[in-house]
Amino acid sequence: MKLLRIQLFLALVFLGNLLTAQIGEIKSPDGQISLKLNENNGKISYDIYYADSSFLDDSPLGLKTSLGDFSSNLEYVSSEINSIEDSYELKKAKVSHVDYKANELVAKFVNENEDSLFVYFRVSNRDVAYSYQLKSKAGRSNIKILEEISGFHLPDGATSYITPQALPMTGWSETKPSYEEEYTLSEKLGKASEYGVGYTFPALFKLGEKGWILISETGVDSSYPGSRLSESTDDGLFSIKFPQKGENNSIGDTFAAMAMPAKTPWRTITLGETLKPIVESTVAFDLVEQKYEPSIDYQMGRATWSWIVWQDNSINYDDQIKYIDMASMLGFEYVLIDNWWDNNIGYERMEELVKYAQSKNVDVLLWYNSNGYWNEAPQTPQDKMNNIASRKKEMEWLQKIGVKGLKVDFFGGDKQTTMKLYEDILTDANEYGLGITFHGCTIPRGWEKMYPNYVTSEAVLASENLIFGQEALDKHALNATILPFTRNAIGAMDFAPVFLNQKMSRDQQNGTIRSTTDAFELATSILYFSPIQHFGLTPNNLEEQPDYVLDFIREVPTVWDETIYIGGEPEDYCALARRKGDKWYIAVVNAKKEKRKIELELPMLAGKELKHLFDEKNKTAGYKTSKIRKNGTLKIELQPEGGAVLY
Repeated sequence: MKLLRIQLFLALVFLGNLLTAQIGEIKSPDGQISLKLNENNGKISYDIYYADSSFLDDSPLGLKTSLGDFSSNLEYVSSEINSIEDSYELKKAKVSHVDYKANELVAKFVNENEDSLFVYFRVSNRDVAYSYQLKSKAGRSNIKILEEISGFHLPDGATSYITPQALPMTGWSETKPSYEEEYTLSEKLGKASEYGVGYTFPALFKLGEKGWILISETGVDSSYPGSRLSESTDDGLFSIKFPQKGENNSIGDTFAAMAMPAKTPWRTITLGETLKPIVESTVAFDLVEQKYEPSIDYQMGRATWSWIVWQDNSINYDDQIKYIDMASMLGFEYVLIDNWWDNNIGYERMEELVKYAQSKNVDVLLWYNSNGYWNEAPQTPQDKMNNIASRKKEMEWLQKIGVKGLKVDFFGGDKQTTMKLYEDILTDANEYGLGITFHGCTIPRGWEKMYPNYVTSEAVLASENLIFGQEALDKHALNATILPFTRNAIGAMDFAPVFLNQKMSRDQQNGTIRSTTDAFELATSILYFSPIQHFGLTPNNLEEQPDYVLDFIREVPTVWDETIYIGGEPEDYCALARRKGDKWYIAVVNAKKEKRKIELELPMLAGKELKHLFDEKNKTAGYKTSKIRKNGTLKIELQPEGGAVLY
């Protein structure tokens, strides 16, 4: 009987293979990546190969909509292959110029009602992406996309670095989900997520000895919700899921409502034998277009920020003067003034404070609560950003007194109505020359290119947690070897790095205790990318740190012309190089709690002599010069949870 069951199973597998037909294939321009489009009894799927190794296998495609089902009983009509080339500039990203080349496969299908589904695939030398377009035979003008069947079927043995999706209306003051959960650490697939509702983007997977794959999305705007990954099946299949009903206090629908012909955002897949393609990928920007012209030339830069260490009690006039003065002494462009400023400083005195800052060549950024009625976060200013009348009135005043940007907090959801709020804040702010940072928020999805005044987003378990609890600080070095390959790989990340106090408090007599070295902290200013970088410095650092440390802080850029992966992987170490103009900055951090030696390969700096901030045994940052060998290599030593900066 057992033998009969085995024979029956093999027969069914054989029959299924006979029914599956390959109806299209494209390769990357260099031929390393190939995508195959398949049809099996009216259902469509795709496979992705890198260097002839399977990276995704039999991954489903399709949509379920108010117009009909586009996931089964589909009839293949035709396909075409196109060559795509584009060149564009970015002013506030990890690179400044992109030459994009990809091959495109467009396949047309019709459902039982003869409505059309077009699947667009793009394959570059680093990335695969796909998107859907729908057209109605009867000429309907609108559609609801109720479900995406899109999936990602990972091979056996894959392990994950992903964050679980949080349950709605949970966490502090009911502000979740906000992309602030901890990463799995090389976890096998098939295990239930922490909250049982899947995982957030971006999702990083190691495919054994084959390589790495990062899955995310781009091009999400007010016409679509943000998506996530489902729970994994035992054999490694993840599917696209729309937001949970309870997000944002159950305000708004979970599905997409669109005008016809409807075009969905892009699902993106970055892959390679190492993490180099993932660090260097520009797929989030390659597939989107700028939505409007900037009203001014938005300036990026560095900011001091009292709240991160001195907390709520520092939001007063006198303490903000101290942080403005520190920004001026360091040559920083900005000071960020956080929550409760309307109560503790007031609108009238804020005008005085902005004038004082400008007299010191420092511009002001102000915090706002996004909230109208979708969580319990009490911080003010509140009810200013959630409707157009109050928002424009406030922004007119901000422009009048010379404020340059806003940090808007506590969104807590990915529904289409929430995406519309993000877009409305951005588009209105552009009318008044205001740059926008989001906190307590979703990930950016190509927004650096789409919205000229978008600056950065939190959407990470960020540095405030280093203040709130010792456990987060104890994992600080570990997470620094995960975030460059995950969250920060897809877009700007406002982690707010660089802490030089040993105890995270104003008086340094209490608070959480830092175990990372000073050179590690300095390296995070390069490692973590954000066009405006909010530093965790305090005024006492100006007296305590040597001139060579302060000189580095005075000159480190926040936007880059080029970014290169040098080495490392999660839970081990990370080394990145970034270039601004003709100057290179290399950051190295060690996740381990023991010292180690690492050989860096820096061929672009062969034979050059560099400034080198390194780990002293007492965890302070030392200074020396180091010469790169003629073969482009340099050996460095790192202390436990240590780091290095070369520039």
